[in-house]
Amino acid sequence: MSSVVRLSRRSHARAQPGQDIIHSHDFRSAYQPILSPTHQKLVGYEALVRVSQHDQPVAPISLFEQAAALGQTPELDRHLLHMHLANFAAGDSPVWLFLNINPDTCVHPEASLERLSDHCHRNGIQPDRVVLELVETASEDPEALMVFIHNAKTLGFQIAIDDFGMGDSNFERLWQINPLIVKLDRSLLVNAEKNNRARLLLESLVRMIRESGSLVLLEGIETQEQARIALAAEVDLLQGFLLGKPESITPGVVDKSEARLHDVLLDSDEWSLQDLQNQESYLRLLRFEIMDACHELARGNDFRDACQRLLEQAGVKRCFLLDSNGVQQGNLARAGHDLNRGRFNPLYHSAGARWEHREYFRNALERPQKISSSRPYVGLPDAKRTITLSTSLYTEAGAQVFCVDIHPDEVLSGQMSFPSTL
Repeated sequence: MSSVVRLSRRSHARAQPGQDIIHSHDFRSAYQPILSPTHQKLVGYEALVRVSQHDQPVAPISLFEQAAALGQTPELDRHLLHMHLANFAAGDSPVWLFLNINPDTCVHPEASLERLSDHCHRNGIQPDRVVLELVETASEDPEALMVFIHNAKTLGFQIAIDDFGMGDSNFERLWQINPLIVKLDRSLLVNAEKNNRARLLLESLVRMIRESGSLVLLEGIETQEQARIALAAEVDLLQGFLLGKPESITPGVVDKSEARLHDVLLDSDEWSLQDLQNQESYLRLLRFEIMDACHELARGNDFRDACQRLLEQAGVKRCFLLDSNGVQQGNLARAGHDLNRGRFNPLYHSAGARWEHREYFRNALERPQKISSSRPYVGLPDAKRTITLSTSLYTEAGAQVFCVDIHPDEVLSGQMSFPSTL
């Protein structure tokens, strides 16, 4: 996450005599590594500022608040951009340089994009190696923002959207901007670590952004668990203290960061292997119990008795039978803990309901001798995320479809991945 505050309002305050924020502070550049887990190497650096005054550290947020109060934000922003370019010591390494930039600053007469491009060339850096990080909600003038982005791309600069997922971020503006990279706000990662539903939303967000044509960078990775979440979500780029802290670029930075990435990937592979083994064990037992229940039903045994052992398995909530037309035969056989659901729902009792339009009914007919798995959906009986397993069988009543409702979030800490067929 950027240490530089993007200011959405131009300050009209006049600098007081003798107040010069640039000459009254000491600045240095620090560069945080950005890595590609697919390529297993360092592919960029984000330039961040470290500030001190009278040998005492100053928080970047305080610095920019002071600059805004003095009306010196454009001057400060320009000074930092040029400093980061001048200090960038990556040489000919094929890496990006990420620069935080305020669109309002860049339209200032003394800080145009053309001047920034010229400064890049003077420092031996082609503009297409520079990724300008913007907050897509930072400008109060969307039209001016789009003009700025068009001009930046024309000059060769790459565009990244920073802190996406925070505040008023929206997909319409994202599609209009069409950035090379979208940096997700760290709060999405923190929430995903605490809540499985937030984790699923993070994975969906990553898929949507990638399908829209942008790469996804997840920043703020500080722990192995957060790294595993990022890798499971299939983000393209990683950034965070676990992989490398902001510092000067030295010959050892690349080796150190890539070694940390290697350790992260190795740890993730070990966890993935264990998860796979746990899932295979669960699915093997689940398949056995479903087939056993089907055999009991084919022999004409009582429906609830046939489902009893199956309903004791983790995550299994309900079993029900459909005839060849998709009409439910009788009511649900429920797991014991599902009986105490606690909330009134007139949709819970569903004898006679028609489910012929449901995916799981069609799957059972199209895949005989298979146990099919539906995509997740919201189950009507309890309004919770549900997967239905289904298979066809023959009883005294003729062709039927046996269905099993499962709450996947309750299986293996919500990390269960159901195949299309068991």
